[in-house]
Amino acid sequence: MEDIIAAVGPRLRHFRRQRNRTLDELSNATGISISTLSRLESGQRKATLELLLPIARAHRVPLDELVGTAPLQPVTRSDRTVVPLTRQPGRLQSLKMIFDAARREPEPRTHPGHEWFCVLSGKGRLVLGEHDVVLKAGEVAEFDTRIPHWFGSTGEGPVEILSMFGSQGERIRVRAKTR
Repeated sequence: MEDIIAAVGPRLRHFRRQRNRTLDELSNATGISISTLSRLESGQRKATLELLLPIARAHRVPLDELVGTAPLQPVTRSDRTVVPLTRQPGRLQSLKMIFDAARREPEPRTHPGHEWFCVLSGKGRLVLGEHDVVLKAGEVAEFDTRIPHWFGSTGEGPVEILSMFGSQGERIRVRAKTR
């Protein structure tokens, strides 16, 4: 616990500098005085929840990431393991999903948002509305998640997928394309 507490100040400084913010700018965004922020970063003042919450909000990171207490953990559910790759709530989320070899009966679902995924290895099955598609390694799908959808293994082996999910209207933007 002492190591976590000792690392808070340098982590606060790291997050601020990573975002190219001055102490003055962070002070204006949080309502915390410059001197208090400086003492927090140098370890001369203990971080309290009352101070950390506005800083986490200003940096748009979860409190546990700011403090450094909870590493991203894979979650295993029935036929898949989901590895979160991002922590920023309310923004574009990135996940690595590994589906086991079992072929499951699709149960299409809908929810607000937009999804993009790439098959990294194996063969994946995507049911999207009336379409039933098999995607191989290197192939990509992008769709509005309000359309009933489901994806998993074809049953021929496990499949690894890199998925990016954003709120409704947030889409992947390709800035550079090869000819």
